[in-house]
Amino acid sequence: MFTTLFVSLLATLPSVLAHGYVSQVSIDGKAYAGNVPNNYKGPSPIRLIDDIGPVKGASNVDLMCGLSAQKAEMVVPANPGSTVTFQWVGGGGNNWPHQIGPLMTYLASCGSTACDQFDPTGAKWFKIDQVGQDSNGKWYQNAISTGASFDLTLPQNLSPGGYLIRHEIIALHLGDSLGGAEFYPSCTQIQVGGNGNGQPSSTVSFPGAYSDTDPGIWDKNIFNPGQDNYTFPGGPLSNLASSSDSLGAPASGSVSFPSGTTASPAPSGASGSTTTGGNGAPAPSAPAGGSQSSDDDSQTGGSCQLKRSASSDNVNRPRHYSRIMKRIMHHATAAVTF
Repeated sequence: MFTTLFVSLLATLPSVLAHGYVSQVSIDGKAYAGNVPNNYKGPSPIRLIDDIGPVKGASNVDLMCGLSAQKAEMVVPANPGSTVTFQWVGGGGNNWPHQIGPLMTYLASCGSTACDQFDPTGAKWFKIDQVGQDSNGKWYQNAISTGASFDLTLPQNLSPGGYLIRHEIIALHLGDSLGGAEFYPSCTQIQVGGNGNGQPSSTVSFPGAYSDTDPGIWDKNIFNPGQDNYTFPGGPLSNLASSSDSLGAPASGSVSFPSGTTASPAPSGASGSTTTGGNGAPAPSAPAGGSQSSDDDSQTGGSCQLKRSASSDNVNRPRHYSRIMKRIMHHATAAVTF
């Protein structure tokens, strides 16, 4: 009986591990570590989420920045045209587990509020990047699953001020069923310098930008590449977005948590150093509140680049499998011991 229970519990582990999060963000070569969900280690510009699992449902408030996302302690400098690199990882120290579905990136102005205090409820987001399939029908997300990082370019005419970068993977391995889509949004806090004066011509809200029945979220032909012209959800690219995408060289360089918080204005030029230091302080206590389509023949938009990670040691790998995993392992161990 207990052996059967143990085997049944183990059978659930792949689904628990088959999730992930953004473990690191780099801006013009300067890297910032992210925290393992629900396992705070130090200050970061990436808003901490409480689990590696997906957000489910297009009306979920967690669509803003991820599961129970908290305000981050750091606001880091950037400029119009800065290159922002995201490293995705899966549970248990693995690579990102999924291969089907788009990557999309939005910005929202923090207005007169410092971004480390900004509540994104009701924020107005504009899309600056989207990638789907390449010319051979292969999903760009597939490269992420091999350890590649993802580069994008901030708008060249972006106005100065504080912004949240909402970078997202939509995993569609269950997207042929209504409600099967898995949303993985992540928010990073930046302060943009320069002298741009661009303003988005249109914006969307989260929740509100997506519907569970959007063709790019519920797609019955998702497993028939030759028969499916993928339709990105969330409206068209902003008038501020750049216009090119490519595959790039491997990412490299290690990163650790800084010893203190940072909330500084952007420099006039790019930085190429890496943030290093100690493990920081106890977890922050202030949580953040909550979370139309356009065809694109090339399945890409904005300015992005995928880079293969040079070594699994170069990212902040997970040190636990989430609270769900812990509960499963606890019960499994208890069953075997008995």
